[in-house]
Amino acid sequence: MPARATVRCLLAVLLVVAALAGATTTAAAGEHPRPGRHPELNWMGSTVRKHEPGVADPVPAAALAAASVEGVDVSSHQGNVNWSALKNDGVRFAYVKATEGNYYSNPYFGRQYNGSYGAGMLRGAYHFATPDDSSGPTQANYFVNRGGGWSRDGRTLPGVLDIEYNPYGSTCYGKSKSAMVSWIRDFSTTYRSRTGRYPVIYTTVNWWKQCTGNYSGFGANNPLWLARYGSTPGEIPAGWSYQTFWQYTSEGPIVGDHNKFNGTYERLKVMATG
Repeated sequence: MPARATVRCLLAVLLVVAALAGATTTAAAGEHPRPGRHPELNWMGSTVRKHEPGVADPVPAAALAAASVEGVDVSSHQGNVNWSALKNDGVRFAYVKATEGNYYSNPYFGRQYNGSYGAGMLRGAYHFATPDDSSGPTQANYFVNRGGGWSRDGRTLPGVLDIEYNPYGSTCYGKSKSAMVSWIRDFSTTYRSRTGRYPVIYTTVNWWKQCTGNYSGFGANNPLWLARYGSTPGEIPAGWSYQTFWQYTSEGPIVGDHNKFNGTYERLKVMATG
């Protein structure tokens, strides 16, 4: 084979190899989900509107407690976030979706997680649970290994287990009430063994009643993040006497999902330090 033809063949092979490597890198960045799953469409509260359509939204600012601290939650759905604008608008903390199930990590996680931190906010990560496809320990480890851990730097909040309506099928992921409680407990204890902190539990009253039987055993250790779009948090699931966080609207300024921490900024910093 002439030298020039040999060079052309080698170049063609190198281009194919480079293309395959690029495709592999892209897949790893977002860890493409299994067929039939759409994690980019799932975020904290994405299923609430569909299943609880009667709630009020947005909420008049005057109806909200003046002493509570404003925050946002984001996912790949928001892409690149204007953190400085949010900070100037009074937002003081942010939670970022890190993972879903055991098959997806948010490709925007690093820039969102570090961007909120760089803007001077307290920040944390959350995991969108899919209890039908893998165990609680499996998903807790997957979450921690992909950004969902906790560090004692005074500005990192404990991770969140986002457990809500199933976007892929039956409301309770095909689990009995007792099996769901066990799954949540397994996730929680694994997360604590890895990080030293119990995860916050994000849910709605309606889902909690349907899928755990309004189980009351998590209130002693796991802070509650309540989703209810209205002028007050309303009813609290069994076992908790108050909510630590409240997702009160999905139509807030700049970023849709806005939340309130139930306390002062100083108390929120205490939560970050553990």
